[in-house]
Amino acid sequence: MKRNGDLAIRPTSDDQAFDESAVPLYYRRKTADILHKYGPGPRVHFHVGLFDPTVTLNTTVPQRVLKRRIVASQEAIVAHAARSWTAAGPPPAHLLDIGCGLGGGSLYWAQEHGAQVTGLTIAAEHVPVIEAFARQTGVGRRVTPRLGDIHELTEERRYDAAYANESSGYMDREGLFQVVARALRPGGWFGIQEHFICRPEWVDWINGYYKTRLGTLTEYIIAAKEAGFELEQDEDVTDGVSEFWLQSMAWNTAELTRIEQGGPQASWSLTRLQESAIAHGKLFRIWRDHAVETRLLLFRLGG
Repeated sequence: MKRNGDLAIRPTSDDQAFDESAVPLYYRRKTADILHKYGPGPRVHFHVGLFDPTVTLNTTVPQRVLKRRIVASQEAIVAHAARSWTAAGPPPAHLLDIGCGLGGGSLYWAQEHGAQVTGLTIAAEHVPVIEAFARQTGVGRRVTPRLGDIHELTEERRYDAAYANESSGYMDREGLFQVVARALRPGGWFGIQEHFICRPEWVDWINGYYKTRLGTLTEYIIAAKEAGFELEQDEDVTDGVSEFWLQSMAWNTAELTRIEQGGPQASWSLTRLQESAIAHGKLFRIWRDHAVETRLLLFRLGG
């Protein structure tokens, strides 16, 4: 173990337990579930959302209301980050969306800010889905999904900005910042939405549940600095995110009830739904207590 900030975390050499080959399989298996819970699209997200922490929302409402709240919160956090990151200048003309999932963020930047977006995904099945959504929204010429691993990207000085929404946790942080630094034009920015470990006793459980390897804020700052980036913005949105887990847990519970009452079953099993509902209750407590924090980070490349 090595020290990083105030937390003990596993060094890179100890990351052998993290199976990178399992990540594409994980996302391929999740595709149908993502579309069922967060779709039908065209802007489909697979990340947490932002709620007003001063407003209390009940969960004894129809499932369709829960879904509407969840999807709106996902859009809200993307829009909030975009407003913050572009407040000092124009939106990027060409943006690299790293780990773009089903393309919700890519479509957002193309539709709302007119950006030319290259979306990088490790799941081949996602490419035609993103292409279809992009055509549906009229931005087929501005959104280009590509199958590839960010660690193998060789482009240089092509993009004005890069964006990683809850995908950096699956990546080697030092390698990620080095690759992005080469891919960006001088003065370009790298926006990250991610979860950061604050209490190390939760590392193994969260990493195992999401097949990821979350790190600390200090780890990111060090890796960014070594690649030539400076941290320009750091916003803690944990309090606004914790409600997402409650609403998501309520949706899972409603889905269980719907299936038990004879409704059609999605790709997941009842056992998986039950496990997910229990896990979301635990995730809510973790976020409520800031054992894990969600932050919006903006790094600026020098030069």
